[in-house]
Amino acid sequence: MVVVIEIYDFRATPFDTPSACSGVVHSVTGARVTVSTLIIPVENQVRELDAKLFLASVAAERGFPVILGSRAFVHYRVASIPRGIYLAKSMRKLSNRMFDILRKLGHEIVAWDEEGLVRFAGNEYYRRRLSPEAIRNVSHLLAWGEDNANALKAYPDYHGAPIHITGNPRVDLMRPELRDFYRLDVESIRQKYGDFLLINTNFGQINHFFSHLGEMKAAVEGRGPDADNAYDVGRGRMKVRLFESFLSMLPILCKAFPQQTIVLRPHPSENHEPWLAVAAEYPNLHVVNQGSVVPWLLAARALIANGCTTLIEAAIIGLPMVNFRPISEPEFEDPLPRQFGYPAESVDQVVATLRSILKGDLSADQSEEQQQLLAHNIAGLSGSFAAERMVDVLVAAGYAQQLPPSVPLSSYLEGWFHTKIRTGVKRINMHRPGHRNNARYHDHRFPPISVNELQQRIDRLGVLTGRFRDIRIQQTSRHMYRIEPAG
Repeated sequence: MVVVIEIYDFRATPFDTPSACSGVVHSVTGARVTVSTLIIPVENQVRELDAKLFLASVAAERGFPVILGSRAFVHYRVASIPRGIYLAKSMRKLSNRMFDILRKLGHEIVAWDEEGLVRFAGNEYYRRRLSPEAIRNVSHLLAWGEDNANALKAYPDYHGAPIHITGNPRVDLMRPELRDFYRLDVESIRQKYGDFLLINTNFGQINHFFSHLGEMKAAVEGRGPDADNAYDVGRGRMKVRLFESFLSMLPILCKAFPQQTIVLRPHPSENHEPWLAVAAEYPNLHVVNQGSVVPWLLAARALIANGCTTLIEAAIIGLPMVNFRPISEPEFEDPLPRQFGYPAESVDQVVATLRSILKGDLSADQSEEQQQLLAHNIAGLSGSFAAERMVDVLVAAGYAQQLPPSVPLSSYLEGWFHTKIRTGVKRINMHRPGHRNNARYHDHRFPPISVNELQQRIDRLGVLTGRFRDIRIQQTSRHMYRIEPAG
């Protein structure tokens, strides 16, 4: 019998409290098989956490030990996590180094593109969202739907990894079976804001939390690596004009509906100050970035948005929406959101459409063509949940029965060393004002959350599904949690 002993370094880093999974992992070939650990990083808590908590619960129920937490802090600790499967949410150039580290440590990578539903048209999608080096390190690709799968397959540097059409767990929580997960949130929102109109913005690239980090704003201003790219400059100029149009629209809406509360939710990466400056002048306007967008869509009377995933989410939920398009430049617009909502080219049209919605003259019903678009772009709108389909892929790939193949000791040590160097640099950057790794910006996107609150969310999902009674969560280090069956 051949004995293979794998030793992982679980010593605490300056970021960590003592880990609940501290220790040494032994895998004895021929004696027993070790289940792969599922590593689920979360970048933007308000957008991703609930869906990934559902995915983690499904995976834990199927036998996977799951590590879930802030992506930044998962990366700090990844050399201390038993060899397993890293679920990546993007495959951009920014992921190249981390993917290389993960593979050197012996982890395999299964990935989807969180932005693969509402995306740039044609080759611009490939240039901005996919990296040849990153995608070569991916063992399995998960797609939102047929359209996303076709786009991945057509990527010039696609290397043949299996593509599975699973959908996205974010959609699971919008389905009628699970919407009551947000019932208490919806009641709380309505109690505080009453009958309200919801505005969703998506201007992080030109109104970033740290102004100098907005990629397209930099291109428009002649700064950064994309300053010479005609597409980025053109799209950036369009986004600036849209941003200014939304700012100009707010006072008119507030005056047109003085008795109506208006709630504006900026994108998680946005600077709130421009919106707050307008809200200071109008008491019926509130700027809020709290929790998932789903309960806000469930609680609102209507949505006003442009070019963002929220228009698709509202279509799934059945919320009437106004697609405010004061600028029509199809070459720079994401194709799918243009197909949904009542179009409005001017603020006057926005006001008139909202009046008709509030009177009940306009509904949220989708045309047959729009229903077909949703079905073509999003799997899992009915039948098995996307979370189930994703875990099915992992089980079919054998990850529930064994670890990924071991790596040479030299490879592991190289990955371990690179992790420590990278973490040291990130620690320094956390204290640098205005840096994309700045601690304040991290906490803006992933604020602290208690184990009790996360357990309550799992329990609510359990009540709705009749499952997860034995699934427990415990904190393993700062911003990181382990999810598995009790005992």
